[in-house]
Amino acid sequence: MAPRHPIRPQYRTLLLVGEGETEQAFLQHVKALYVQRGSGLRVTVRCAHGKGAGHVVDYAIRQRIHQFDHVAALLDTDAGWSAAVQKRAREKRIQVLKSEPCFEAMLLRAIGQSANGLTKDLKTRLSPFVQGDALNPHNYATHFGVDALYAGRGIEPTLDELLRLLAA
Repeated sequence: MAPRHPIRPQYRTLLLVGEGETEQAFLQHVKALYVQRGSGLRVTVRCAHGKGAGHVVDYAIRQRIHQFDHVAALLDTDAGWSAAVQKRAREKRIQVLKSEPCFEAMLLRAIGQSANGLTKDLKTRLSPFVQGDALNPHNYATHFGVDALYAGRGIEPTLDELLRLLAA
């Protein structure tokens, strides 16, 4: 008789789609902090490469074919966000994590910094907090560790939604 192989547990699967490379790097950082091996959750992070909120939602819908249990999209509301995009996301069961007006503003508010100004200025203001390179997930560790994210979730509802998805 052949030896029996242990039954592998079924994982819940979550797809997180970031609007751009910066969002993807942050999502990878958060995944590394909160999702451990054997936790029962398998998280995949993908990048939609910009082009506005409508494109991000469409990209997430196209990725849904890969049979994820849950799909969420982190996107800016400053470009391409409309009631039609929101309706399409709702119909396709895509959870939208809105950064208002942009991702950099959300992160700055989460760590208690002022988030007023243009998107370009906010990117410059965020730069020292990510060691000058927002595209490297490891650069978020200093200012966006577990304690900072826990404190920031009370300030930023989007951050709270993201951490709830990861069951943190």
